[in-house]
Amino acid sequence: MKRELPVVSRFTSDVSRESPDKFNDECAVFGIFGHKEAANLTYLGLYALQHRGQEASGIVSGDGEHFHVHKGKGLVADIYNPQVLQQLTGPMAIGHNRYSTAGGNDLKNVQPLSVNFAFGNLALAHNGNLINAQVLRHELEAYGAIFQSTSDSEVIIHLIAHSRADTLLARIIDALSQVRGAFSVVLQTDDGIIAVRDPHGFRPLCLGRLGDTYLVASETCAFDLLGAELVREIEPGELVVLNEKGVTSYNPFTPVDPAMCVFEYVYFARPDSKIFGANAVYATRKALGRQMARESLVAADIVVPVPDSGVPAALGYAEAAGIQFELGLIRNHYVGRTFIEPEQSIRHFGVKVKLNAVSEVLAGKRVVVVDDSLVRGTTSRKIVKMIRDAGAKEVHMRISSPPIISPCFYGIDTPTRKELIASSHTIEEIRKYITADSLAYLSLDGMLNAAPGTPAQYCNACFTERYPIALTRAEELQLGLFDPSL
Repeated sequence: MKRELPVVSRFTSDVSRESPDKFNDECAVFGIFGHKEAANLTYLGLYALQHRGQEASGIVSGDGEHFHVHKGKGLVADIYNPQVLQQLTGPMAIGHNRYSTAGGNDLKNVQPLSVNFAFGNLALAHNGNLINAQVLRHELEAYGAIFQSTSDSEVIIHLIAHSRADTLLARIIDALSQVRGAFSVVLQTDDGIIAVRDPHGFRPLCLGRLGDTYLVASETCAFDLLGAELVREIEPGELVVLNEKGVTSYNPFTPVDPAMCVFEYVYFARPDSKIFGANAVYATRKALGRQMARESLVAADIVVPVPDSGVPAALGYAEAAGIQFELGLIRNHYVGRTFIEPEQSIRHFGVKVKLNAVSEVLAGKRVVVVDDSLVRGTTSRKIVKMIRDAGAKEVHMRISSPPIISPCFYGIDTPTRKELIASSHTIEEIRKYITADSLAYLSLDGMLNAAPGTPAQYCNACFTERYPIALTRAEELQLGLFDPSL
């Protein structure tokens, strides 16, 4: 039976509708306690974390009695202005950048989510995905809970409200003990900020300090912008309270094996961040490239990255291979999420508006093109064609991660299994589809050994189908993995 390859769309009027060889970004969280300009610093922190979510953003500040909220769709710089930030008063604040991994891109789903209940004001910002969210939601609705959004994050708020624990902190622990999946969560109460990381540690979360002020953020690049110092990583399964007493740490959850997302090193985290034990992302990506050169060296004249995320791996590949590094593809950094084409007759416009080939660099050359991942194959096919059209003699594609064969359920918005080209096609079939002279992926062992620490500490489910959290039948049904009619 012939297997169908992805269809390359002839026309596009929306860049976001392209089928890029990338997973979609996740979300960013930020929190700060004890600063007179808490909202302004939160804005800057979210600005630094923009790469983790570009659909919407929100800030909730607190003055000990009242919460002040502002949310909007779009990029951070477009949502907030001096007048808005002046209204977000108080010495504490939390913020969130959203990419809708669960729930739609509706304003009601924009975080932080905030409520007022018996224990006062409460706001929540969540990075991750809960695999049992729908199961819990149905149970809560049976007890009379009324949901205002379709986000799985709201389940946590209802679990806190329905808990019978005596204190708010105990209720938060009780609620998070019931959810399964990935969560790096920042909560704001009337008394302070609470930051929690799930026991597996899927998503990064770190603690920083700016003078006497403590901060938490998804990545350290937020601290760099603010001139804050990294204190340490918040450990898997750790809960940290920031209030007038300073920093108090708890470890309320049953310990489990770590399962940190290795794709954070491959693609998601900003190259200048330090994550998962304060390891440098940039150095790790270069190490992935060096390892790829050891595994799949090919005779070539130049090494060219797919910008921007492919640059460090390409530098590592060129360094290990002894081949000249060149910027043969130039990225337009000013493309928004939507771009209207002037003429539908312009084929492949969606890729060309983002990338342009430099013929002076590529003409007559044997080119190694380095990218961090290949998801559907459609954009890689267009990039190979673009490089050939610029006069390249040969085009060899190198991917600094293994073939992606499985969707992620822990906070990354991945295509379905059937849309992942490597789940149903061999490397040779993919090579023919993208029209490269050769195609090679980094091996799983090569990737895990190039990453800091030990291979066992990482989740690699998108490459192996080996999920760290075993799914129940109800969760399989929620995630579309089980058909009850069969």
